[in-house]
Parts: sequence; C-alpha cells; structure tokens
Amino acid sequence: MDAPSYTLSKIAERDNLAVYELFFGPNHPGMHGNFGYVLEMIGTEIVKVRPNAGHLHRGFEKLMEQKLWVQNIALVPRICVVDPDPNEVAYCTAIEKIMGVDIPDRAKFIRTITLEMSRLTSFLMGMGALGAALGLYTPMYIMMADRDLILDLFEWLTGARIYHIFNIPGGVRNDLPDGWVERLNEVLDHLEKRLIEYDKLVFENPIIHKRLKGLGYISKEEAIRTGITGPNLRASGAAYDVRVDDPYAAYPYLDVKVITQDGGDALTRAVQVRLEFEETIKLIRQALKEMPEGDVRLNLGNLSMLKVPKGEAYAKVESSKGEFGYYVVSNGGLKPYRVGVRGPSLPAGLLYAQKHLPKMKIDDVAAWMASLAICPPDIDK
Repeated sequence: MDAPSYTLSKIAERDNLAVYELFFGPNHPGMHGNFGYVLEMIGTEIVKVRPNAGHLHRGFEKLMEQKLWVQNIALVPRICVVDPDPNEVAYCTAIEKIMGVDIPDRAKFIRTITLEMSRLTSFLMGMGALGAALGLYTPMYIMMADRDLILDLFEWLTGARIYHIFNIPGGVRNDLPDGWVERLNEVLDHLEKRLIEYDKLVFENPIIHKRLKGLGYISKEEAIRTGITGPNLRASGAAYDVRVDDPYAAYPYLDVKVITQDGGDALTRAVQVRLEFEETIKLIRQALKEMPEGDVRLNLGNLSMLKVPKGEAYAKVESSKGEFGYYVVSNGGLKPYRVGVRGPSLPAGLLYAQKHLPKMKIDDVAAWMASLAICPPDIDK
C-alpha cells in the first residue's frame, strides 16, 4: 500500500497540493459503529487509509474467561449488535459439543427460526444503510420501520428487542407463546409485499447502479484466499454456506437454497442481500411448517453452576454477514478457559479497506462499507 501513497504524495508535492488527514468515524454518520478510518486525502481522493480500531475496548474473548458459562450468553451478542443471535448459537453449540449432548429437535427448529429472523433484521438495516449512504433516506426509514415489526416478535418471545439472551446450553429458554407463530406469518406476508417497493426505491434505482457498479471488486479466487465469507463470498461466485456445507440446528432437515452471483462488486453484493432476504422468508416458513412438538431444552441442572467437562470444540454458524466461528476450551471448571472468536468483518474491514479505499473518493467510503456489511465490534473484540 506504500507505493501508491508515495507516488501520489510526490504528485502532490510537485503540483503544490496539500495532503491532509480526515477522520472518518466513529461519529461520522456513514460509519457503521464505534470504529474509524484515518484517511490521507488529496482533495476528495483517498491516498492512504489506516483502520483506527480501539474505540470499543471491550476485549470480549478475555472477558469470557472471567464469567460463568451462562453469563457469557449476555456478552456474546454484543460482538455483532445488528445480528446477535448467531453468536449465542455458535457459543452454545461449542459448549454442547464439548459436553457431548444433542438438544431436542423442537429447540433446533426454534433456534433456526430465530436465527433467520435475526438475519432479516440485519439485512433490513444493511439495505437501509446502503440507501442512506447514497442519499436515499426514504428506503432507510421504511426498512427500519419494517425491522421494528420483527423486533416486536423478539420482544414477545424473549423479553428483549436487541440482545435476546434466548439460547442456552441444552436448547432455548422457553417455547413459542400462543399466537406468536400467527403474528410471525403476518409479518412475513407484509415483508413479501414490501419487496416490490424495496426494488423500486433501491435495487432498480439508477443512482444505486451508477454509484455501486464496479466499486470494490473482489474475485472468487481472491475472496476465498482472503477469508471473505457469507453473502460477500457468494456474490463473488463461490457457492459456500455453512448452513449447507456444515449444517447445524434444524438446517439438516430444511432445503436451503444457496444463491450465487459472479459480479463481485458492490452492486452485486447489494443485490445478493436482496435475493437472500427473500429466500430467508421462505426458509422461515419452511421451518415453521416442519417444526415438531416436544421439549425445548435439556435438563442440565442449575446453569449458574454448570461445569463443562475438559475439552475443546469449534462451532460455526452462517450469520447475515458471513461465518462466525467460536473456538471454546474448557478445563472442567465453572468458566471457559479460553474462547476465540473469528467473525466475517476482519478481512473486509481491515484488509480490504487498505486494498480498496485508496484512489476512491470520500463519498464512496460509506457505500463501500455498507456493501461489505462491516460490523466494527467484530473487529474490536
């Protein structure tokens, strides 16, 4: 990255142009959380970028070593606020692997339904943020209002709108309340009707096409080599999805359609999310139809006194932003010995910022971040 910076600096020196620093985030409205980039600029063109992490100072992985197994369920959703449930499921699945237990089938389906609902909320925020980054505020307001309808269902089921703390070792906290499934189906009907409006406002909008076409291109080979996962990987043509390739929860019992495209740029990634949003609605309906009756959790005793036997396990899930993996080590005590978290935003937010942003204009930064669905707490963990 030094070569282009050196060259542009020499041009700036020759032509008597000023190279200045611009702090993009954490307070910039285009920044997706408590994070930032320090941009070296010539006029409106980016010369060099330095990711500026450290604003969160949370140290999730080390904090988990100080808390009881069950207490960490309240901590891990904060690693990706807009899509918290995958972190709960990955953490609990790793514990269950170490313990050698299999949760009840109904719990698997409830986990799957809530995971896909969380995916919808994240996609809605992401699509809305993409529109807002390009000056299209109407779709953002509509999508955030639609997102609230799903958050209402989460609040009804779990008592919370954002951090649900619903998945526990051995299953889920409680069964679905009366009337909840009927309301969920109503919300899904509403979202399906909204798709035409989303398309007109965002995905068929010439502003979106003009601004995103060719922006931040990632080839299939490069995406695989650098660890890009999730919709970003599939938008570059790689048909990989943890729900299919290493299924968990109820996904082995469901027909999960893996959508791929070959464009690899910001526009393709935006369309990829729109296509997966529609497929997620279908998957929730399928899970509701196939869900069996029965228990929703195993009796593991008082979870505040849970001792997980010595061992280690790695569990991964497919979040809305890509693969979240939890490597958990137990020494047989009341707390984890070690927990390592690998999220999807590391290569996107760090490596590709330095690869893509130089030579871009300042007004492309927010759109580029939205297209890659970067989640800063995942970087600053």
